[in-house]
Amino acid sequence: MSDLEKSTNVVWHNATVTRKRREEQNGHKGAILWFTGLSGSGKSSLAHAIEEQLHQQGCRTFVLDGDNVRHGLSSDLGFSDKDRVENIRRISEVAKLFLEAGVIVLTAFISPFRAERATARKVVPHGDFLEIFCDSSIEVCEGRDVKGLYKRARAGEIPEFTGISSPYEAPSTPELKVLTGEDTIESCVDQILQLLEARGVLRINGQ
Repeated sequence: MSDLEKSTNVVWHNATVTRKRREEQNGHKGAILWFTGLSGSGKSSLAHAIEEQLHQQGCRTFVLDGDNVRHGLSSDLGFSDKDRVENIRRISEVAKLFLEAGVIVLTAFISPFRAERATARKVVPHGDFLEIFCDSSIEVCEGRDVKGLYKRARAGEIPEFTGISSPYEAPSTPELKVLTGEDTIESCVDQILQLLEARGVLRINGQ
């Protein structure tokens, strides 16, 4: 959006119910778990598995899933580099709102570009953005391709497909790398829960 398109008649309103008060009511801190990786690397499955565990512990959570978001919020966007950047910008702002509500929000998007993930990180306070790299080889991802997307991409039917005709820039320093192509989902879930405890998002053993 250009400067000419931005509204100049808006003023930020500070609410009396603060993030800190919401977190105290929730019994845990808010955080953004940003899952990134190739299509088929297990982002959505892992995000929902984590949410299930957290929900059972009484945590306030929400998963922002790539396909689901494109049914509504980003239904006007395609998959060009420009549209991918805009998609991640929108998700970053939505995730920030959930964070202010004291929610643990889990985003499951390929988000292939380092620059856009870095921009998403900068939107929120330091320490609230936890980048989780779902590391899986493209061979494993193709083997899991229940939608047949890789096959169509290799046939030239899907342009600008990440990992085939469009690049994926793996994180250089994520908060956590989980080997979703090798480890069990249970092992990956445990690693992420340990990260949340170590970062003070969750109270150890619920205490």
